[in-house]
Amino acid sequence: MGDIGLLQTIGIMIVAAAIVVMIARRLNVPTIVLYILTGLVLASFFGLFGAEADLAAEEGELIEGGLGTIAEVGIVLLLFLVGLELSLEKIKDVGKVAVLAGLGQVVFTAAFGFVLAFLLQFTVMESIFIATALTFSSTVVVVKLLDQKKELSSLYGRIAVGIFLVQDLVVIVALTFLAGLGRQEEMEAGAMIWGLVKAFIGMGILLAVAMLASKYVLVKPFNWAARSSETLLIWSICWCFGFVIAAELMNLSPEIGAFLAGVSLAQLGCAEDLRRRVHPLMNFFIAIFFISLGAHMEFGDAKDYLFESIVLALFVLIGNPFIFMWIIARCGYGEKTCFMTSVTVAQISEFSFIFATMGLTAGLISQSVLSVITVVGLITIGVSAYMIYYNHGLYEIVRKLGLLKIFKAKDIDDEDREVPLRDHIVIVGMNALGRDLARRLHERGETVLAIDVDAKKLEGLPCRTMLGNVEYHAVIEEAALEHAKLGISALHIEETNILFAYHCKKLGVPAAIHAFDGSVFADLRKLNVDFLIDSKAQGSTKLVVRLQEEGLVGS
Repeated sequence: MGDIGLLQTIGIMIVAAAIVVMIARRLNVPTIVLYILTGLVLASFFGLFGAEADLAAEEGELIEGGLGTIAEVGIVLLLFLVGLELSLEKIKDVGKVAVLAGLGQVVFTAAFGFVLAFLLQFTVMESIFIATALTFSSTVVVVKLLDQKKELSSLYGRIAVGIFLVQDLVVIVALTFLAGLGRQEEMEAGAMIWGLVKAFIGMGILLAVAMLASKYVLVKPFNWAARSSETLLIWSICWCFGFVIAAELMNLSPEIGAFLAGVSLAQLGCAEDLRRRVHPLMNFFIAIFFISLGAHMEFGDAKDYLFESIVLALFVLIGNPFIFMWIIARCGYGEKTCFMTSVTVAQISEFSFIFATMGLTAGLISQSVLSVITVVGLITIGVSAYMIYYNHGLYEIVRKLGLLKIFKAKDIDDEDREVPLRDHIVIVGMNALGRDLARRLHERGETVLAIDVDAKKLEGLPCRTMLGNVEYHAVIEEAALEHAKLGISALHIEETNILFAYHCKKLGVPAAIHAFDGSVFADLRKLNVDFLIDSKAQGSTKLVVRLQEEGLVGS
């Protein structure tokens, strides 16, 4: 395909992806499912990938040329983003149950999945790949759905994310193992063993570099870079592809390098802000990958193996929740937490497609096996999405039927033990005024969340802190502004102050805004801002007194 054809193809895929996103929002269907179906439609009915598909089939490759490069970049960014989720601080309170449930499910699904695939007449190698593909749950899909439901920070949400992180580590081991095997025709016993040894040594070196850099090298440079959104994004992408290049020099897959780069940055204070900035970029490339994946599916193979695909999908939808509920109940959690967590992880992962694609490229499995795994993914991701959307109602139905009694979980609501961020004070801008307000209000016993784009300005504060820019709606949501008792902006940035005041007004939260210049008074008064801070010298003192008079803060 020439350059013009490639650009036209990418243009059609982007238009199709935009339409798919609108449909997905209307129907509450994961975009990954619709991307794959879009690729099937474009290839089957419009012949968009006809020439490339034939070439890919002849060479045993999934995607050829420019589209392949774009798709691979998407997968690299996806693994980088998943690595960014691997914050040890985030899941330290659910680490035990996450490890036990994650590893227990891996062993169960891999063992029973292999037996089931073998009974369905797949070869030993094909059964190994199918069983491995069934092992992983979708971090990207579930995190996106829980974020939409605003339940990502709930107890079951944190347990689910912890389980995904355990599974992601297993993914990296599997990818390293696959990288060490090489192509099928090169698989002599001695060469295979030496390849595996080199692969795991290389992975160990990259992991050591990532962890040491996270602790001793990256903190100060990235805290400085976080002051500028553009600098932070460029530096992080540079770090990501630096590890990708290092991985390829060690004959490892680029996905391993990207994941470990993400892990190293996940331990930094700017990780949350970085995730928000990388995510839109990743979404573009991921759309190209999954549309291409669907376009290169052999529909005949999928139809021929439809029964096997349905059986394997039912195994994931029923078997995975069963083992998760049993393990989580043994860890002492209530039946609601057990059920909600188990329903959340009842699907296979986008990494299953990546793993199968690598197996196809290496000549270890056939196109038909990839088609089976893709169909299983379509079914499980699609069905589990609705299970997650309606998990509370589904739980009530299952509970009334008494189906949860067999797991002997405690009849308690674990969420009652949680302390959500509520009735707090959000302060934006940690200049002298903002820091003084944060300290004063914290000393009065208030729960204060201090927000700034500069990690250095957050250092030394006695209250909760958060790195981020309130111009992003995701930061407003993460700060739980809708549950706050007061929002304060001490910034000297007129546009941001007005936007923050608007968000407070929309959510019904009283707002105190720094009117640092007479020209901004009129705009703030149009928004009916409750309190105007009009003096840098006396601003904090006057504001605290007024808030005390209004009964918003204690004495």
